[in-house]
Amino acid sequence: MQNHFFTTFEDAQDFLKKMFLTLFFSGLSPKAPGTIGTLVALPFGFAISYYIAPSTLLLSALLISAIAIKIINSYEKQGLPHDCGEIVIDELAGVWIAISMIGHSAFGIVLSFVLFRIFDIWKPSIIGKVDREVKGGLGVMGDDLLAGFFAGLLGLMLIGVMQKLESLEPLLGFHFGF
Repeated sequence: MQNHFFTTFEDAQDFLKKMFLTLFFSGLSPKAPGTIGTLVALPFGFAISYYIAPSTLLLSALLISAIAIKIINSYEKQGLPHDCGEIVIDELAGVWIAISMIGHSAFGIVLSFVLFRIFDIWKPSIIGKVDREVKGGLGVMGDDLLAGFFAGLLGLMLIGVMQKLESLEPLLGFHFGF
């Protein structure tokens, strides 16, 4: 059972690796661990984007992904099933990519969360292909990185449409309320 895997530790290094992969053990949530992991990632993503820079958030997501791939590969060689639900560091990386693209306003954070979860659960196109066909740590992280990228892209398009509609308000004669 994976849950037992993530609650027993050989040493301090093993503890830290498992805490990292489960995002402070939020991935052990009995219900919706991916959503819980994404929610845990949001305040950290906001803080890095707001207080440092969105580019730092993007680079942090990529660095964390590289570290996670290495650790996941190691644990899968030890018998951990591929892409087990307790690993939610991939949700952090994905939603951080979305936030780095969409922005750290309250609306941007909510939009990043919603769109990322939609793409991560639905897994359309290349996201699903990576999820099904790429093995190891790259497969675990890859689909969420792509989900974050496409969530960010769609978020930027939605914001652009909203801005266009808002600029047309005087011509149309009514207020959209954005």
